Amino acid sequence: MSKTYNWGIIGLGRIAHKFAQDLQSLPNAKLWAVAATSAERAAAFAGQYQVPHHFGSYEEMVNVPDLDIVYIATPHVLHKDNTLLCLQHKVPVLCEKPFAMNLEEARQMVEAARSQETFLMEAMWTRFLPTIEQALKWIEEGRIGRVHSVKADFGFRAAFEPEGRLLNRQLGGGALLDIGVYPAFLALLVLGYPTEIKALAHLGPTGVDEELGAVLKYADGRMAHLHTTIRAKTKTEAFIYGDEGVIHLHTRWHEPSTMSLLIEGQRPEQPTFDFEGRGYHYEASAAMRCLSEGRKEHPLLPLDFSLQLMQLLDDIRNAAGVPLK
Repeated sequence: MSKTYNWGIIGLGRIAHKFAQDLQSLPNAKLWAVAATSAERAAAFAGQYQVPHHFGSYEEMVNVPDLDIVYIATPHVLHKDNTLLCLQHKVPVLCEKPFAMNLEEARQMVEAARSQETFLMEAMWTRFLPTIEQALKWIEEGRIGRVHSVKADFGFRAAFEPEGRLLNRQLGGGALLDIGVYPAFLALLVLGYPTEIKALAHLGPTGVDEELGAVLKYADGRMAHLHTTIRAKTKTEAFIYGDEGVIHLHTRWHEPSTMSLLIEGQRPEQPTFDFEGRGYHYEASAAMRCLSEGRKEHPLLPLDFSLQLMQLLDDIRNAAGVPLK
């Protein structure tokens, strides 16, 4: 890719800072414009990262000249509207996970991208990490034999802030959408869509799922065991079990980490990777590669996969009695 791509960011919270820092490591990426609901916040963010254009409204930013792609980093309750705004102006979008609040919103986003013939991808950064690529390669090579189950967790202890994003239903709060999306993603990636879902959740005083466990069953007997919580710090690791071995994604498995291939009677294989930055540059590079090739979707993370993942999150919530938006 010889072209330098001008990025915009909508929503300037914690994850936007991480993404901006990783963009700086890419020679073909430039942070061109940022927008927040506060002009002061946008100006401060722009000053920190030497961004030439900053705005106190999202509508202003999508009209800035020479904007190539926008990263949406707002709370997920706003993802649909923010994405549609960009797509209406034919601005390509990398939208943070979870893609939307529910399947219906995700469908609207996908339909808009396809009708506008404009690139759209969920920012499921884990999909592009070297550990996930290596795990899929081992599975394809038959290193662990037939895969029969996946076990994954993600948990941390959140402060009790009822008006904050994590515990506020109006802001899309709850463990499943915020961090449980990662275990659900891994199950869908490795095993596909289940035929049966069982789930239980603890709803806290604000009405959001503070902890949730789900078991997914498949027609051929395979299973996935998923756990997510914002009530306790967990190991946050994942296992892919086959009849000849195990792939262990070490803590914290959803981000740049380490891994092991465990086969009985053999020494563990523990490949090392040259991780740069925080790992967000992998998804940014993937999106820019699609733009350079004229693609409207990424072949490794197509929009139909994001729709399936959103459907899975809806089905898990329904099974656990967690209200949808």
